[in-house]
Amino acid sequence: MPERVFKDKVLCYVVRDGRLLVFRHTDYSYEEVGIQVPAGSVRPGERPEDAALREVREETGLRGFKIVRKLGETEYDISPYRFEVQRRHVFHLELTEPTPERWASQEDHDGESDLTRFECFWLPLEAAHVLQSGQGALLGRLFD
Repeated sequence: MPERVFKDKVLCYVVRDGRLLVFRHTDYSYEEVGIQVPAGSVRPGERPEDAALREVREETGLRGFKIVRKLGETEYDISPYRFEVQRRHVFHLELTEPTPERWASQEDHDGESDLTRFECFWLPLEAAHVLQSGQGALLGRLFD
């Protein structure tokens, strides 16, 4: 079996009016990728806080985010999809600009790969247990 690599990632819990900002990949089925929160990799030399703001902006197409606080860190082993253990820095964020209930967004990956298309929407926090790949692990800390 391949050796696992460790990667620093960020997860963004953007909350408004008791609802969580989530998205789905429109080019894949729910069975393949599920419902996700904005998330991504911490680049070399980048602070997790800066990575969280960059990722949430890239994936939603919005700009008006601010970090409320860091909720903590978790580890998630995504094997066998990839032999990778993710160290996830989880942040609670606010969005200061209005949004529709649902909107289309896309991420261009700095031109390094094909566009990724998303449908962003607001999910009631009570339903957030449906998040894929352990992304909901620290949702309870929003209420601490």
